[in-house]
Amino acid sequence: MTNKIGVISMFYARPFGRANFGTFAQARASGMEFMELLVPEPGELDPRETKMAAAEHGLDLVFAARVNLQRDLASPDEAARKAGLAYLRTCVDEAVAYGVKIVGGPLYGAPLVFAGRPPAPVDADARKRRFDWVVNGLTDAAAYAADKGVILGLEPLNRFETDVANTTEHALEIVDAVGNKALGAMLDTFHMNMEDRDIAAAIRKAGKRMVHFQANENHRGFVGDGHIDWPSVARAIVAVGYTGPITLEPFRRDDVPAGTCVAQWRAPHRNEDAELAASGAYLRAALDSARRAA
Repeated sequence: MTNKIGVISMFYARPFGRANFGTFAQARASGMEFMELLVPEPGELDPRETKMAAAEHGLDLVFAARVNLQRDLASPDEAARKAGLAYLRTCVDEAVAYGVKIVGGPLYGAPLVFAGRPPAPVDADARKRRFDWVVNGLTDAAAYAADKGVILGLEPLNRFETDVANTTEHALEIVDAVGNKALGAMLDTFHMNMEDRDIAAAIRKAGKRMVHFQANENHRGFVGDGHIDWPSVARAIVAVGYTGPITLEPFRRDDVPAGTCVAQWRAPHRNEDAELAASGAYLRAALDSARRAA
């Protein structure tokens, strides 16, 4: 089997609403096979309309969860932890409504600077409490997802975006502690480039526990125009037998003068369909080469 390659909806627009359905045709014309949507907040999208619009262009859907300080499994605030679990259950329900099988993201919560929470030292006792809160919440969420036929993908983020799971090993520690096949690891090469010593080795270590994958350059540009070793990544993906979806998230724009806040999402200022198509073709070629060599 070959991996389906898709694109995050934020490549085109954020928030993503009915007015953006035209991008389904753009994505398909660029060779994409699915679109990864942020889990819709109330009133953002209609499940039936969205499924029909995507299916009209032969696109599947994948979901990316959105956590914040008010819905955070790792929070010392019990209300925030309860809201975090309720949100994950909502993500599962939304997935069922949209016909989505995978919901990925930093499901544990604990957002840092982008959420206005500065990094701070955490002592051993506090770390253990947070780990237990996260595992308990995800145990409940994974059981709920399993009953609904949905897979949750836990994504480690770089040190500037969370202080719970930064490396592949961190994610696997949590996944293994939960011990439910409805929860696996979701790996993103943008974050791995900063936090994992060896991206390919980390993929191999995740193995069958990897349930979703995001292929991103070191600078958030298009796959193939940065320094990530894609042949090595492709060989690792093939070696572990991962045949699931691979999402492209090229957020880097080419109109970035000094002083621009590149950490914040910026809308595209021109049509980038050709670059997206070339990015997908480059990754497919790397994967095809790895399969032939296996």
